[in-house]
Amino acid sequence: MKKLCFSFILLAQIFANSGDKLYGRNIDVYSRTLQTERSREFDAIHYRIKLRFDEDKKMFWGETRITLRPLSDGFEKCFFDAEKFIVSSVKDQSGQPLEFHQGNGKIAVSLGQTYDYGDQLSVTVFYFAKDCGASRNFPLGISFAEATESHPRLIQALSFPNGARHWFPCYDHPNDKATIEVIATVNEDYKALSNGKLVSVTKDTLNKTKTFHWMQDRPHSTYLTVLAAGPYHVIEDSLGDLPINYWVYPQDVENAKFSFSKTPEIIAFFSREFGYEYPWDKYDQITIPGIGGGAECTSATLLGQGVIHDERADKDFPSHKLIAHEAAHQWWGDLVTLRDWGHTWINESFGTYSDHLYVKHFLGADEGAVDLLHKKNAYLREAHNRYMRPIVFHRWDKPQQNFDSHTYPKGAVIINMMRWILGDKPFRKTISHFLHKHAYDSADTHDFVIAVKEMTGRNLEWFFEQWFFSPGHPVFDVSYYWDDSNKKVKLKIVQTQDTSGRIPVFKTPVVIAVVTKEGKKTEKVWLKEKVEEFEIACNQTPLMVRFDEGNFLLKEWTFVKTTRELIYQLKNDDVIGRMWAASELGKIKKDAPVVAALLESGRNDPFWSVRKAAIENMGAPKSREHTSVLKRKCVDKNSRVRAAALQALGDSGQAELVAFFVERFEKDDSYVAQAEALRSIGKCGDSSSAEYLKKAAGMKSHRNILRKAADWALKQISSSTR
Repeated sequence: MKKLCFSFILLAQIFANSGDKLYGRNIDVYSRTLQTERSREFDAIHYRIKLRFDEDKKMFWGETRITLRPLSDGFEKCFFDAEKFIVSSVKDQSGQPLEFHQGNGKIAVSLGQTYDYGDQLSVTVFYFAKDCGASRNFPLGISFAEATESHPRLIQALSFPNGARHWFPCYDHPNDKATIEVIATVNEDYKALSNGKLVSVTKDTLNKTKTFHWMQDRPHSTYLTVLAAGPYHVIEDSLGDLPINYWVYPQDVENAKFSFSKTPEIIAFFSREFGYEYPWDKYDQITIPGIGGGAECTSATLLGQGVIHDERADKDFPSHKLIAHEAAHQWWGDLVTLRDWGHTWINESFGTYSDHLYVKHFLGADEGAVDLLHKKNAYLREAHNRYMRPIVFHRWDKPQQNFDSHTYPKGAVIINMMRWILGDKPFRKTISHFLHKHAYDSADTHDFVIAVKEMTGRNLEWFFEQWFFSPGHPVFDVSYYWDDSNKKVKLKIVQTQDTSGRIPVFKTPVVIAVVTKEGKKTEKVWLKEKVEEFEIACNQTPLMVRFDEGNFLLKEWTFVKTTRELIYQLKNDDVIGRMWAASELGKIKKDAPVVAALLESGRNDPFWSVRKAAIENMGAPKSREHTSVLKRKCVDKNSRVRAAALQALGDSGQAELVAFFVERFEKDDSYVAQAEALRSIGKCGDSSSAEYLKKAAGMKSHRNILRKAADWALKQISSSTR
């Protein structure tokens, strides 16, 4: 699932400068099973699911009526996916018993007569399941969570990616869509949530139960079916006539606003951005234990209970990206669904790209640029440490294997590149057309390529071939010199990636910027070959030459520059360029002008990520001035800058700073900065600090960040005193 991270180290440059271009080969993804899209024998029309529960015995009983149409003549036996429950009987639409066999994850039902293509019929399956206790890793299907300090007793179902078959018989693959009803009988003190509209709630006083009847009257894939029940408090919100509700544990009502309050504006933003109004009857978000991040369902989202946080945690662990990501799935994944698990990017790349759009729109262009850099680096970590694969990939043993940093961040960055190549208006026309054309249906990558052609006239098959159907990314070695006699910048760009393992030489536009005292000049050039050379007219010695102005490309690169140009870039480039310059200058920080430039950037750069990068690349203080700057940055307005300064000071190992770290721990209002102060106490303190750290370890904090930091610090002190 999705997790936030605030480390924006320029891994692309670090890896590119490491000399050997060695990529992680810890996992051979090509040894996985080759999969194909599943064939269907029938079209499921509607599922009517009735459930009742015994929480004490961890049991449930189900009755599911499946209405379907055969896709061929002579249809006399149908097969349904069915796991973890035991079928007791099957009946036809007249109530007559049908013969069936259950085994190997299927129910084979003999229909007793022959049906032809287009005929409509229904069968009803009666079943039960036992021993459905919850586990630490949230199990597929229905489970019962016992009450703990963090949550009440709950009933919950997880259908993603192939768990629907664990709580109702069905055709459990995303290339078929059907409407559904869920009728759940639960404890009278509970509320039960499912997809679509709430049709009715009936109370049985004698048995002390309530029955909730939900109807999803627009077709969806089975993995998007949801059920959750418990003593929830429902916070009501809305966007015009659209009901928006937040289902939370009673103890979380006060803090829920920090997590969910932006939901209506997120829904409104995406309706405009996608050119398609929100497609369902309501939008619910409900917290459950046992998962991190979220799992989308039509008209609802399951969210791990960690999404709830207090006001202090909101400074460092805001949930707006997660809320935006999951809300975007109501279009990308729910309205239009991947036809097969090899096309996961339609769901998750667009979901991840959408949370980037939200960050950029609501928090500003600089925050958006840093967010995109984070996504690039998340993919590069996986490419270097685990594997590289095509985004559209049909080798897996479990569908979950495709839900990785290729599908999420890499795909998001590539969608952003596609938007840049097409232009904002043509791109938005394309996605709106794609959503309208395939609404309430399934689609694949080829459908999207066709949508681009239909709305823009552009053939992007070359783009999809290298970015979606091939692995890897370009690795550039960039160099230039200024030809004074001819008044030209002469640029050489070499693609150095290893192309022996299916990785192509990439075709791509790139923007080159040349800055002189007269101003900035930009030229878009096309890279098509392994080695390319370009000339750009330039009347003066360049102050800076920028490769990939706008930071659109997913890339690694080396670009050796003079110290003078790097210092200029640190002061004058965009946020990403300034961060990159800080990382380059950090390699030569012994030079006095470099130290001065990094200190100035750490002190006064207008954007937090650059101040943080400058501080990190300076490292532990080597002078009184450096120490003084870091101390001042420990009260920076941004908590991540404060944490970086505290870490650098702690790395100095100066025992006299322990009192300062204690002061910062007690005065700071950020869990992240406080945690760094504790770790620095561990790096600089001795056994006399142990009691203080033990007390800090007992403090409550979001995700137990303070306890973990204090425990780490105690281990540091213990190891240093041996």
